[in-house]
Amino acid sequence: MDYKAIPFEKRIKENIRNYALDNLYALDVLTDYCRALYAVTNVAVLITERHGEKIVSVGGFAGFTPDVVGNPGRKVRVYGRTIAHLYADTKKVPEDKRQDVEQLLDGFANMLSQWGEAAYLHRESSIYMDELEEKVGVQHVQTAKGEKEDALTGVFHKHYFEERMQVIDRSEIAPVAVVNVNINDWKYVNDNYGDEESDRLIKTIADILKEKAKPDYVIGRIDGDVFIVLIPLADDGEAEDYCREVQETCVNYEDAILAPSVACGVVYKTNVEEVLADKLADAEYEMFNNKFEIKNAPGYRERLEHGQRS
Repeated sequence: MDYKAIPFEKRIKENIRNYALDNLYALDVLTDYCRALYAVTNVAVLITERHGEKIVSVGGFAGFTPDVVGNPGRKVRVYGRTIAHLYADTKKVPEDKRQDVEQLLDGFANMLSQWGEAAYLHRESSIYMDELEEKVGVQHVQTAKGEKEDALTGVFHKHYFEERMQVIDRSEIAPVAVVNVNINDWKYVNDNYGDEESDRLIKTIADILKEKAKPDYVIGRIDGDVFIVLIPLADDGEAEDYCREVQETCVNYEDAILAPSVACGVVYKTNVEEVLADKLADAEYEMFNNKFEIKNAPGYRERLEHGQRS
């Protein structure tokens, strides 16, 4: 999600759908609370994500399949959106205590909603305040369009891209796909056709990356012929499909001189405590594996050298 493009009021209403329970709660503390509740009241407790994935289960529910539509239990809502479902098994509670326990569970669900809203508002406010500081120049971040974009390609330059990585890290969202894109044989083009054509190759690749990207993708040029693409909250296979589309577009590109080709490496940040910068080396490793396959594929060299034969 492009945080800078969304006003704070709209962000608060919309971004909650990107949060999971472990973004808002310390799950070990929540589990300990449920265990204490079970020990005192004999009430088995199950807490699920919004779509029914079991997160905390204490005292039972081993064979229980949550139906969050037909039997949603107690809904935990944060800023108007359901983020969790609380199920309770009170069969072991004495009849004369049942009403008190039901009120206790209602209060527990309300407490979870209040805790979640407080955590959510704190995190989103922190991000927003950081961006305001960046905008007014309190932090040393270049924000004018010409200062944050690479002049040749129009994607983010290295410094600004690194700042965007930090913003995504602070937002504590996962998964985030990290895609390393490296131009194959850029030096060959530079050696044989000169700076003008090698620059045109870089711009051509950048244009393809932008064309195939969705609005929330973050694209940066971090070296002469190297780009990094970040895909926040990437769906299964989304990053791989993106790479495939980029590479197919390169292969189908028709030009008298240029034969665009890129190698791609994809890794994922799957835990909110991971740091995106630490994933760059892994993505580069995967990129080199892909580069070896591409450059050794039949017909690669012939396509690369077609401009010399024309």
